[in-house]
Amino acid sequence: MPETSHRTDCRQNAPRRGLALATATLAMGLALSAPASASTPPTDGVARHPQAVTAAQQQAVLNYWTPDRIAALTEPSSPDQPPKSGPDGAPWTGSDTLARTVGRLFFTDHGEDASCTATVVTSANRSTVVTGGHCVNSPNLLGEDNRWTTNVMFVPGYRDGRAPYGKFVGRLGVADTTWLHYDAIDSRTYDGHDQAFVVLGTDARGRAVQDLVGAAQRIAFDRPGDRTVHEFGYPRSASDPARGGLPEYTGARLAHCTGPAREDPGTPDFPEPRGEWGTACVMGGGASGGPRMSGFDPVSGLGTAVGVNTHSAFLTAAGEVCADTDTPTCQRHLVGPQFTSTITRPLYEAAQHAD
Repeated sequence: MPETSHRTDCRQNAPRRGLALATATLAMGLALSAPASASTPPTDGVARHPQAVTAAQQQAVLNYWTPDRIAALTEPSSPDQPPKSGPDGAPWTGSDTLARTVGRLFFTDHGEDASCTATVVTSANRSTVVTGGHCVNSPNLLGEDNRWTTNVMFVPGYRDGRAPYGKFVGRLGVADTTWLHYDAIDSRTYDGHDQAFVVLGTDARGRAVQDLVGAAQRIAFDRPGDRTVHEFGYPRSASDPARGGLPEYTGARLAHCTGPAREDPGTPDFPEPRGEWGTACVMGGGASGGPRMSGFDPVSGLGTAVGVNTHSAFLTAAGEVCADTDTPTCQRHLVGPQFTSTITRPLYEAAQHAD
């Protein structure tokens, strides 16, 4: 894939293991979720996959995510790194309502533990979060062998290893059928489909995530992309070396970018399908699946999710592809698909009405 655009793949930050350990971890992960054969055959362009359905399966996922496993997905911080913030990347220090509705999504992917970002959105079942497609179903590092992720657990308001609003196990993954055929060689064909929903189980007291956090973000389809947006995520790296090692770029805390969204045109040799938008942002892997929000009110902490973060593009302020990524006029943009009635709405409806 050309340098001017590459996927912000949460798997890039997963710890690498030897083959034997990876195989053992994969076997454990598969044991903790419903078998792949239990997936409902898609008839409407929507793929539905049972994750941890029974109480025993859900408890097994909670047991799987020990403090040590979670800590392994948090990069060491650098106490000597002086804070640096800007519109293209800063810790979120605003409304607690926003922080409650965005959280880390932990899962196992082809035997590797990994994390993305997900957001609680308004839903009939009050248990639905939106995230990236590759956070729910993904190929291996060679771009082959697509599989559903396992051991899926969402922690709203995650901060410094704490789960102030509890932990919620994924019970149903919902993705677009086209995404399930993702091919790394022809990845741009699939970029617009890199979005998914997870329906969560309740907590130990039977409470839905939206009830427990007390809020949810709106979701909308077919909104114009060229607007000022706010993007949120739990990145485990930063493209700006001056910010590497700060807590908001280690996976420990929520990060935030804001600015005018630009559409990623791709390159002449590899044109990007229309509808991939995002603003200048230094958030790296782990921010995948985080929300791109329009009409966001920093005081109330509420806005409208109009897309998700999935990959990066190097663009000028005018939205043109950078001829040289090292020039001061070139900025890394965190982009992803804009939600549409054609792709997103069927996924959302299937997720929000799932029992």
